[in-house]
Amino acid sequence: MLMSWRRLPIDSSDCWAFCSGLLLALSFPRPDLASVAWFGLLPLFVVMERRPFRTGFLAGVGFFGLVLYWLNIVMTTYGRLHPLLSGVAYLLLVFYLALFFGVATWAACRCRDRLGLALTLTLPVFWVALEFLRSFLLSGFPWATLGYSQQSHLLLIQSADLFGPYGLSYLLILSNTTLAALWQARGKGFRQAFPRIAVTATVLLFLANLGYGTLRLAEQPDKREQSLSTLLGQGCLDQAVKWDPTFQQRTVDIYRQLSLPTAVDPVPELIIWPESSMPFYFQQGGPLAAAVTEVPRSSGAYLLFGSPAFEMVNRRPRTLNSAFLLGPDGGVLGRSDKVHLVPFGEYVPLGRYLPFIDKLVVGIGDFAPGTVSPLPMNGHSLGVLVCFEGIFPELARDYVRRGSDLLVNITNDAWFGRSSAPYQHLAMCRFRAVENRVWLARAANTGISALIAPSGRITAQSPLFERLALRGSVGLGARPSLYTRYGDLLPALALILSAWWLWRARRPVRPAA
Repeated sequence: MLMSWRRLPIDSSDCWAFCSGLLLALSFPRPDLASVAWFGLLPLFVVMERRPFRTGFLAGVGFFGLVLYWLNIVMTTYGRLHPLLSGVAYLLLVFYLALFFGVATWAACRCRDRLGLALTLTLPVFWVALEFLRSFLLSGFPWATLGYSQQSHLLLIQSADLFGPYGLSYLLILSNTTLAALWQARGKGFRQAFPRIAVTATVLLFLANLGYGTLRLAEQPDKREQSLSTLLGQGCLDQAVKWDPTFQQRTVDIYRQLSLPTAVDPVPELIIWPESSMPFYFQQGGPLAAAVTEVPRSSGAYLLFGSPAFEMVNRRPRTLNSAFLLGPDGGVLGRSDKVHLVPFGEYVPLGRYLPFIDKLVVGIGDFAPGTVSPLPMNGHSLGVLVCFEGIFPELARDYVRRGSDLLVNITNDAWFGRSSAPYQHLAMCRFRAVENRVWLARAANTGISALIAPSGRITAQSPLFERLALRGSVGLGARPSLYTRYGDLLPALALILSAWWLWRARRPVRPAA
């Protein structure tokens, strides 16, 4: 017996919600259609009324499923996982992240139904609160926070020095909810249902954000009294041979060659090599370490490079993912250790109880976390963000608050292949420069290496998978900003307000007698 289409368990609202998530994903690199974020969630917000959690969750699945597609490249190509296991792990992460979308839409609808609060008031607040929660819950994964979608619009991202990416997230969700309210007012008597307060607030906040960006850029935030000529070495080494002991001498030779002065370009004052660019224990000394120290001695430049390190704690060795800074005489000026490690990449959470789970990244073993330690350099300080530490605003802020005059992001994005991930990673690093009004130099093994000004402007950028030396100049010194001083005050307040609303909405409000 044939079943009619009307009886099939298919709901058009589910399709609209899922497609809304896909549409929103297009605003991120790549294809980087930033303007789509201002209306991409409109289909979800129009149809979510009947089943708010389910539709929000499906939108999250569509969004994170597309934005994070590259995780399968990491897990299958470099993690050596079977495609089936990779697909399962990928879907589990996507479903987990999609919960934050679902909770936001459910919570806003619940407060509307039980407290009579408009979605245009509550949904932007819940969204920001849950993005903030996602940034630290279960070690944190703030990848693809909505505000990052605007990274290519310099005027719009200047407010990051006030609220980080969360101010833009709030404004983007407010825009989407206001558009949804306008759409739904069409059939209810447009004049009577017209959301005047929401429209007014959206327009005023958008214009205020534009005006603030215009004023900040007019102040020429990129200029500094002192500058530093910088060279970023992009060795473009294949992951298959990176940790091969027989290739170590070749690795050192490649980076030494990239750092040599040319007839056109003078010797730089600071040379930066990527994360784990020297895949051996530099601190043990030996011929390879001597070859590295010869670079600053022969050039007279400072050299910052990534290398694993170790230290003894209670007679037990701890391995660290570190950056060493050498002076022009070849002496070690300091070491900075990675603070925020990658779960299942640099260590296995609860590894003692889960011995059957191995790391996805081939390397030398589990790493231990370090502490925030700026590196001293000729009266200045460098704050080093290793790999995906660049996506955590609080770490960059902590380095600047401790006196860092320049942020340096050393990374190895070879794991991502030629996917969108290197572009997404770079987009988030742009916000770190704006938030703290400080220059940021980024050296990546296979790209994208870049020099980023305090305005978020990229002054030099390399292509992917090309061996080269990227040269340019960076300014020294961070200018005061509200974000550096107070940090994530806005999302913290949003989290508190959200909890209060949900507490009030735990029971239906009784109608007045």
